[in-house]
Amino acid sequence: MPYIGGLFPDDRVVFSSFINAFPVGALILDANRRVVLLNRALEGLLGLSSEEAQGLPCHAVLRAKVCLSSCPGLALDTGSESVSVESDIINRERQLVPVRITISAVRGFEGNLVGFLEVIEDLRAMQGLHEEGQTAFSFSGIVGKSPEMEKIFRILPALAESDSSILITGETGTGKDVIAEAIHQASNRAKGPFIKVNCGALPETLLESELFGHTKGAFTGAVDDKPGRVRMANNGTLYLTEIGDLPLPLQVKLLTFLDDKTVYPIGSTRGYSVDVRIIAATHRNLEDMVAKGSFRKDLFYRLNVVRLHLPALRERGEDILLLLDHFVRLFS
Repeated sequence: MPYIGGLFPDDRVVFSSFINAFPVGALILDANRRVVLLNRALEGLLGLSSEEAQGLPCHAVLRAKVCLSSCPGLALDTGSESVSVESDIINRERQLVPVRITISAVRGFEGNLVGFLEVIEDLRAMQGLHEEGQTAFSFSGIVGKSPEMEKIFRILPALAESDSSILITGETGTGKDVIAEAIHQASNRAKGPFIKVNCGALPETLLESELFGHTKGAFTGAVDDKPGRVRMANNGTLYLTEIGDLPLPLQVKLLTFLDDKTVYPIGSTRGYSVDVRIIAATHRNLEDMVAKGSFRKDLFYRLNVVRLHLPALRERGEDILLLLDHFVRLFS
C-alpha cells in the first residue's frame, strides 16, 4: 500500500486507525492527487469502498461539481496550506449531496509536499435536507449498474455543466429521452423550458412550421402567428429526437440557426434571437448517412460536439436481473 512520505511508515493499521477516528468523511491523496485511503465515514457517504477507490484520481471518486471547472486543491501548489470550498458530490446511488471540502497539504520531514488530506463534511443536516439526499438526475426510466451504465452516469454531471451540443445515439428503447431530460434538469438551464421535437413524426411542411414557426397568412390554414418550438425553448433546451429523419432542406435551416442563433418564421423577414442548448438523438448511423449524402456533414459536426452512446441491454447483461426486479416491483 502507498503511504504518505514516512508520516505513517509502512504501518497500515496505524494509518487506517488514524483516519477512521475522524467523525466526518476523509481521504488521503498522494502527491499526484490519487486516492490512497478513504475512511469509513466517507465510504458510507459515497457508497464506495476504500479498495475500489484506491489509485483513482480524486475527482473521479468525489465527482464534485466544483471539480468540473477547476481543482480547488491547485491553490496548495502555490504555497497555501489549506483551502475550503462548499460544493455537491455525487454518490454511488447518484444522489446529490451538499458538502464542505477542506483540503490540506501533507508535507514530509523536509517540508516537501508528499500528499493531501481532504475532509468531507456532510451539510445536509445544516441545510435541512432529508437524510436520503437529493437525486442528482431523474433516472427513473433507466435501471442499471453495469460498468457500461456507470461510465455514462459518471460523465453526466460534466455534460450538464457544459452548454455544448450533445448527440445521443443508441437503439430504440435505450433511454435517450430520459437521459436528455435528466441532463437538462441538472444544468444551469433547468429553470428554462425543455422542448422536445420528434423530427420523424411530421411531414416536412408541417415540421418546418413546428420548429421555426410561421406568421398569420403565411400559407393556407395559418390563421394565427405561431412562434415555433425553437423560440419556445429560449433560455432552455431544445431536444431534437430522431434527428436522422430531418429532411435535407430543414437540415440547412437548422444549420443556419445554429450559426447565427436567429429564427426566421415562415412568411416573415424578421429574425428572433434565441438562446438555446441543442440536444439531438437518433437510432440511425449518422456517419453512414453523411457518407451517402442523406445527412449534411457540416450539421453532423455541429451536433456531434459531445457524443453519448447508450448501450443496448444485450451489451450490459449485468442489468437484466435488475430490470426484472424493477418491473416486478412496478407491476406488483
